[in-house]
Amino acid sequence: MLVNHLAAITIAYIIDMFIGDPPHWPHPVRWIGTMISFLEKRLNKGKFTKWKGVGMLLFILLFVYFIAFVLILAGYHVHPFVGILVESIIISTTIAQKSLKGAAIEVYRPLIVGELSEARKKLSYIVGRDTESLDEGEIARGTIETVAENTSDGVTAPMFWALIGGAPLAMVYRATNTCDSMVGHMNDRYKEFGWASARWDDVMNWIPSRLTGMTMLIGKRPEKTSIMHAWMILFRDAKKHPSPNSGWGEAAVAAILGIQLGGINYYKGILSNRAKMGDPIQMIQASHILGANSILSRTVFLFLLLLWIGGIFLELAVTWIESSIFI
Repeated sequence: MLVNHLAAITIAYIIDMFIGDPPHWPHPVRWIGTMISFLEKRLNKGKFTKWKGVGMLLFILLFVYFIAFVLILAGYHVHPFVGILVESIIISTTIAQKSLKGAAIEVYRPLIVGELSEARKKLSYIVGRDTESLDEGEIARGTIETVAENTSDGVTAPMFWALIGGAPLAMVYRATNTCDSMVGHMNDRYKEFGWASARWDDVMNWIPSRLTGMTMLIGKRPEKTSIMHAWMILFRDAKKHPSPNSGWGEAAVAAILGIQLGGINYYKGILSNRAKMGDPIQMIQASHILGANSILSRTVFLFLLLLWIGGIFLELAVTWIESSIFI
């Protein structure tokens, strides 16, 4: 089955690379978001909101797993190749390399010609921070941080879980991530109700985020420092991030590009001083957005190769163990 999963992941990678997520096409994540919104409005009130949030999360994860499992089972029942194709299409909806790179370029284009107001507007579509008064460096920083963090969340993490459990587990990951993005906030409205979504998202991202940060450094040589120093930056700074997982991508990208990420952000006028990632060897410029996109592409391709190596090794190991047991 691992080989089938690997084939489906590879086809999904190709589908996303060339087609991506056309804005007017139906998409499972939008349906999941609608379901979350519907349930949140009806459950996030009264007593026991934390347990209601646990119930909502479990219902959504079981629902998306069941739907994906039934679709794939039907496909494999017709023919193995049909099953792989169905699985690859479903997995492709959980990864977003093309969309992530495109969103970064949408900020880069006006920024490089000095149209700061347009660049701020485009950045506001992909970050939660206030963008109205950001200068070129801060606009670039926000874009780079988005690419760095979402390399795992948006691409490699669903690929990792697709290897472990096929398209159904990739959909469970994407549903978890969607729940976290919608209700996993530490404010008065969601602190209790979104607790389970936030914690489970941390669990599902723990391994993929660390693998992704390390794959980034394997895939691209640091531009302004030694390889050893870049690895030191990764392990020194990744743990500084308020999220247990987001710092791995940001620290790796900062180390490779020779820049410093993090610092002061404002959210609806409220100051947030984030820990700094990397050493300020050079000032952040618009061109570093292209560097972040390059790291994204290299990382995802290398991650796919590593999945193949790991998957084939596990398949051979399982086959050897089974043959040894039944001899």
